[in-house]
Amino acid sequence: MSGNERPRLLGAAVDEELARALGRVVESVDGGKVADGIPELADVDPDRFGVSVASVLGRVYGAGDTGVGFTIQSASKPFVYAFACETVGTDAVHRSVGVEPSGEPFNAISLDELGRPENPFINAGAIVTTSLVPAADAEERFSRIHEALSRFAGRELDVDEEVYTSEADTGHRNRALAGLALAAGSLATDDVDSATDPYFRQCSLIVTTEDLALMGATLANGGVHPLTRDRVVGERAARDTLSVMATCGMYDRSGSWAFRVGMPAKSGVGGGIVAVRPGEFGVGVFSPPLDEAGNSLRGVAMLEELSARFGLHMFDHLRVPASPVGSATVDEETRSVTLELRGELDFLAAEQVVHDAGRLVEHVDARTLRLDFDDVTYVSEVAERLLRATAAAAEEAGLDVQFPGAPEGIDPGIR
Repeated sequence: MSGNERPRLLGAAVDEELARALGRVVESVDGGKVADGIPELADVDPDRFGVSVASVLGRVYGAGDTGVGFTIQSASKPFVYAFACETVGTDAVHRSVGVEPSGEPFNAISLDELGRPENPFINAGAIVTTSLVPAADAEERFSRIHEALSRFAGRELDVDEEVYTSEADTGHRNRALAGLALAAGSLATDDVDSATDPYFRQCSLIVTTEDLALMGATLANGGVHPLTRDRVVGERAARDTLSVMATCGMYDRSGSWAFRVGMPAKSGVGGGIVAVRPGEFGVGVFSPPLDEAGNSLRGVAMLEELSARFGLHMFDHLRVPASPVGSATVDEETRSVTLELRGELDFLAAEQVVHDAGRLVEHVDARTLRLDFDDVTYVSEVAERLLRATAAAAEEAGLDVQFPGAPEGIDPGIR
């Protein structure tokens, strides 16, 4: 077997697992209704069904209709929100839009006590978020949003002009929502059309399940596209976006979604859903028939299936990680203790290091503690602070603390 075949064998195994899950959903879930509020969407083939998974390492897997294009619709909202936060700052965004679940349908009139839409994923909040993207006019605003969402996907996305025209011709309620936001002082422009026209266009961008999976993986990867390595948004914007997706992404079904599936997600009436396992991968699902809340019926079932079978719920019990201490050496003659550390040091790992080191130092009455970082790949900020504070306390107690091989991310002050 050649080295080039091994990744494909792994990919085939993942594809087969996804295909089996897709088949189970097809057999067990039927019904739903294709969106007809936008006339052009009513003609979509209801039998289309696909799923893609993209890891933060840049590997993409899929089953079913993964190459079929469909309009992104409201699944665009998290990415426009992330772009707005990155462009004007999270605080500026939230002076105009809240982060609370509305508990109401996506097109509800929902303003809080400050005159803000409840969150950026209901239509009123999404239109306000779109308006916050700095631009001289509607054309420039959409151009900036188009470029940002294309970077999230890793390729230039096209607009379905027929869907856009259909949305613009029938978007009276959305214009009314924009007018209410303008009257309440939360719309960032005094021209309703300069907010709603880019909004209609962003919803009409054509994506595939693979595009959605890669867009989700970009958020999972802290804002860096796993294939192009383009930093689309910063880590703070990516984190904040996932937070709002976790609580507000599935409209008035967000609570039951968090309970059953437990992944940040966002749906669209075009039949797409993007879901994210932070730090690991993004998932894109497409199936046009919708449930009563406007979410893809089979898409929801597919993500429930994946979450249950593969343990993807964000509140699943995590097993105790491998010890960050690879080996411990005690030299009784020199009264020294050496711990060889490995892997990633986060809070839990640093806590374990401090505990093990303290126990050994006390046991041998050591004078010197050496924490060897040669096999450490990453040190989080909180781990760094904990180790630095421990070193300072140990040195005050008369112990010589050394950090051979400490990576560049460690403050030189603790070496």
